[in-house]
Amino acid sequence: MELRALGSADWPLWRELRRAALADAPHAFRARLADWGPREERRWRARLVLPGAYHLAAFVDGTAVGTTSGLPAGDGTVELHSVWVATAVRGRGLGGLLLGAVEEWARRTGAARLRLGVLTGNAEAREMYLRRGFVVEGRDGEGEDTEVRMTKRVER
Repeated sequence: MELRALGSADWPLWRELRRAALADAPHAFRARLADWGPREERRWRARLVLPGAYHLAAFVDGTAVGTTSGLPAGDGTVELHSVWVATAVRGRGLGGLLLGAVEEWARRTGAARLRLGVLTGNAEAREMYLRRGFVVEGRDGEGEDTEVRMTKRVER
């Protein structure tokens, strides 16, 4: 297993990963595959050049199989976005590896906490976050779009 930080030149890889995530786990994201067309280069690049952001790709045997992003939210908080590990390689600790890398990056940048939202129907991810020390802060939305807000203090 290997992690690699992504920059603006990596937009084709990020596009591949994001589209794979939306196809593999549509229940886990508010966005839909149709929302992210394959030809919108400017939009793909824009995500990777957000000021202060940290984007990662995960690889197993040279194949890209996971991704996440840490985005500064102000007030000493880093938002965790778009966490995904391909179904075929789940259960190998890759999700924890991605989360740990963003947490370490957040620590280096001086962040005090991590924050994320996970849809209530995504119990597998919610359990992983709880195992990694995240706590439930509240809920937003209704029905299938209800999102559980979770946070974790970044230890110094």
